[in-house]
Amino acid sequence: MIDWHRLDLTSDEQVVRLLRVNEFNVEVPDDMRRLEGLRSESVEYLRRALGISVSRALSRDVPAMELLRIASGKGRKQVTACMILKVMHIIYHLDGHELHYRLPVSMDELGSLAEAKVVQVVDEIRTSVLPVVEFSWSRKTRESLITKLLAKRETFASRVYDRLRFRIVVEEVGDLVPLLWELQHRLIPFNYVIPGESINRLVGPDELLVHLAPRRSVPGAGRQGSSIEDLKSFETFPFQVNEFSSPDYRIINFVADLPIRVEDFLPRLPVHQWDRDVVVTFIPAEFQIADRETSEANEQGNSNHEAYKARQRSRVRTRLGTHPSSKDESY
Repeated sequence: MIDWHRLDLTSDEQVVRLLRVNEFNVEVPDDMRRLEGLRSESVEYLRRALGISVSRALSRDVPAMELLRIASGKGRKQVTACMILKVMHIIYHLDGHELHYRLPVSMDELGSLAEAKVVQVVDEIRTSVLPVVEFSWSRKTRESLITKLLAKRETFASRVYDRLRFRIVVEEVGDLVPLLWELQHRLIPFNYVIPGESINRLVGPDELLVHLAPRRSVPGAGRQGSSIEDLKSFETFPFQVNEFSSPDYRIINFVADLPIRVEDFLPRLPVHQWDRDVVVTFIPAEFQIADRETSEANEQGNSNHEAYKARQRSRVRTRLGTHPSSKDESY
């Protein structure tokens, strides 16, 4: 969100919803105090590091959550409010990851929290909104991690984002955008979707406009990003491609840093390291989304998972210095 020039929140309901998916509950005083603290630190950073002064109205007088509405408007205050929020976004993320490093909690425990959070939301969607026909989740095995790192040019474990993966299959292609909409408004903060890690081979801008335009007119159903009209400027819908995937493999795939509340684990920290205001850390999670027909087609021929893994293993053997066909040879 750092390069976005304006938010698009037109109601208090939308502001509350965006805060909620970022793990701020407006009814919890501690959460609102935390939001105010982020605003103060952001304003101080702008003043001290960049020489940018912020008016008293935006730095103190209005509640911090009101900045989201101001950043969705027009004029000079809008620009400044958006600037403050961008810095708050970074500080919140940094604090969450620092807590992750300090907290004596295993990745297994944190992964379980993330799984429970996603399962709850998908169950809510499945029972009340959309026909989810398949939902599963998995954690990448140690062997898979080794193979992936050997196959990639970026051989750093810290850059593996799909240790925790969720797969959601809906009934029809027309259910894909509504599903993404529900995930964004119930679970995944758009501002923490990891850049450069998204694939979209299923939905183009025309389909997005068809599905999202009606929602634009529904009271309380606003977007949390730039104008939908911006989509019309795309000549093609951009996506990243996994080099080991078949050209016929079609999927919507993205990675998000999910905010996870970890209050129950804070007592494990030494007292001098316990900041009671910082109770959220982040867990990267990959989401794979498709409709039933596409999902079934992806399991056929060169598109299926075994063919994908075979191409990946072949690359690993080559990078290690052996010929891909020398599988049974001894060295």
